[in-house]
Amino acid sequence: MELRQRALQVLCLADPEQKAAAALDLHAQAATLSIAQKPPALPPDAPALPGHPERPVLLRHTDVARRSPATAQGRAVLIHAIAHIEFNAINLALDAVWRFDGMPRAYYLDWTLVAAEEARHFRLLRDHLRAQGHDYGDFPAHQGLWAMCEKTEHDVLARMALVPRTMEARGLDATPQIQAKLRQVGTPDALAAVAILDIILRDEVGHVAIGNHWYRWLCERDGLDAETHYGTLARQYEAPRLRPPFNESARRRAGFTDAELRWLQQV
Repeated sequence: MELRQRALQVLCLADPEQKAAAALDLHAQAATLSIAQKPPALPPDAPALPGHPERPVLLRHTDVARRSPATAQGRAVLIHAIAHIEFNAINLALDAVWRFDGMPRAYYLDWTLVAAEEARHFRLLRDHLRAQGHDYGDFPAHQGLWAMCEKTEHDVLARMALVPRTMEARGLDATPQIQAKLRQVGTPDALAAVAILDIILRDEVGHVAIGNHWYRWLCERDGLDAETHYGTLARQYEAPRLRPPFNESARRRAGFTDAELRWLQQV
């Protein structure tokens, strides 16, 4: 089967475990699959994208309650929220594979890799939740990441600018702060969560780097200045304002320049 067609099929899957397993399988086979020049057609009976389970209940971002990680319930809510982000990130990577035409083969293979690593993250977090007597779907969640995906569905340049190097890059900044709170709690489950977040942070640097690479590749192809054009896209698509503190060392490893980091501090 052709890679982009298969990515669309996996994107349509609703069951979280089936989707995670299929994303890993897609990456394992990716090197042997052909890549179509045109996007595959959605089947007439396809569900609304992305496929997702009946639970968790999806609310507006402002309606999702936050709880202190000082309690076991609060830590479960926190880990559930991160698990939902990782589940969405599988979908984001698969959408980048099937939707956009005319990109080099390496682009499609990169995002297939990202989908597989996000699937591993989701499984780690879900297993952790289950060890605490909960499961994915037990708490409400929101679709903030997917909303930007929909906004940029017709423009691969905007997608690379505003999903991996904006929305997902926020995780580079937030993760060390979350880990610090969990270390302060110090319970075995909190410290186990810190270790999982170490793995996620390491991999997410690579994912943001992939977004940076393809954003700059597209800007060079189209004769655009990558640093100035980013501000134009952020305004056009009403990207959320990024607030400090920024994880500058992780952002540098992910390919952000000193000029871009200075711009972030001034926004």
